[in-house]
Amino acid sequence: MDRVSVAIDQWRRECPDLELLPMELTARLGAISRHISHDYLEPFFSERGLQPREFDVLATLRRAGKPYALTPTQLFKVLMFSSGGMTNQLDRLEKAGLIARRPNPDDRRSMLVTLTEEGLDLVNDTIAPHVDNEARALSPLNQEEQRTLNALLTKLMGGLDTDV
Repeated sequence: MDRVSVAIDQWRRECPDLELLPMELTARLGAISRHISHDYLEPFFSERGLQPREFDVLATLRRAGKPYALTPTQLFKVLMFSSGGMTNQLDRLEKAGLIARRPNPDDRRSMLVTLTEEGLDLVNDTIAPHVDNEARALSPLNQEEQRTLNALLTKLMGGLDTDV
């Protein structure tokens, strides 16, 4: 019996009239998210000298396509970092030589964040092993179960009116 089941059983005993399925589901979603992050994502990226959020920035630039450049505002909106958090990520990535900030030729008031060759190589070398790592985390579910879960989570996200 997992920790969520223990807690729910205790609540059922103490408050038998409550419908606890919403609490159980949100607790499981949070626990799964923390577990995957702690046991799969953080160690994976740490081995590559990255933090998960740093990889998110690099991957967002990569999937934007050539010239692998976005404004800080575009990155901020896609990644939903705080502006201070985004600045810190960009500072670290620039210091590591993985991104560069350049004047935006279309808007003299803004900058473009671009992948350097080193950053592009890192993303290209990391993305397939990253997906394999995520597949290992999800391996208790078969492909059909993963598709069903994905459909249900997509529906839930849509109902929450979220851009996450």
